[in-house]
Amino acid sequence: MRFPGSWQGQAFNQVPDSDNRIHSDELAREYGFTGALVPGVTVSMYLIHPAVNAWGLHWLERGAVHASIKSPLYDEHEFRVDVDPATAADRYQAQLFSDERLCASAEVWLPAALEVEPECQGQALISDDYVMPDATPDVMATLRKQGCPAKAFLWSADHEMATYLRQQSKMAALLRTLDAEPRKENDSGFANMAFLLGCANRHFAAVARMSPWIHLEVRAQNFQAVPLNTSLISEMTITDLFQKKGHEFADCVFNIFLTDSGRCVCSIQQRAIYRMRGS
Repeated sequence: MRFPGSWQGQAFNQVPDSDNRIHSDELAREYGFTGALVPGVTVSMYLIHPAVNAWGLHWLERGAVHASIKSPLYDEHEFRVDVDPATAADRYQAQLFSDERLCASAEVWLPAALEVEPECQGQALISDDYVMPDATPDVMATLRKQGCPAKAFLWSADHEMATYLRQQSKMAALLRTLDAEPRKENDSGFANMAFLLGCANRHFAAVARMSPWIHLEVRAQNFQAVPLNTSLISEMTITDLFQKKGHEFADCVFNIFLTDSGRCVCSIQQRAIYRMRGS
């Protein structure tokens, strides 16, 4: 098993037309940013990329990460990820820099043993007639107390988060979906963490109306790799709500399960600003 290495690339905003308009140039500039923000889940994937390259399927099946976003990463800007070479063979610290700014940092590792998998609670799925309320502190407090509906996802080659770089050929080989199906089993097409963390993001934004909102920090534990064309269900719990510097924050846990078997593929703890100061 080789040690993960530093790397560099060009940032890619996969969702310029997202409902979260912080990923559009126009609204991002209204809030004082230079341009459209690359999704935090994509930034986290850039920090995870060395782990998948070095540890392969082992990381997809049991890897863990704690990533924090420090400052914006802008679409099409060059970035570099510095991996600390002094870290243990099964763990590393990484920092992502762009325009000489520290944009994000992470600790990424391979646990010696897996934690107990979360169990599916059978939360009802968001219905077609679900009326999405505005994400006010009162509404979020109610969702925290009463519980949130679950949300369904499909991992597929045509999903907008199927690539975290403009050129998929530069992604970790296991994660490439182009021409993945004709290849041998366990060769490619597995879900990347930008997609899985993005499921948590999309679920978060589906229970209450919020725009813009900003993904700040994530802790995630994988339990198994997700093959191409897999149906998933995300269950969500709001664990904390608080205000800081005029922004409204939410801490949430998302457990993502295989629809067919109910096995957990990934457990995610996420912190986000759901209501920005002045919005």
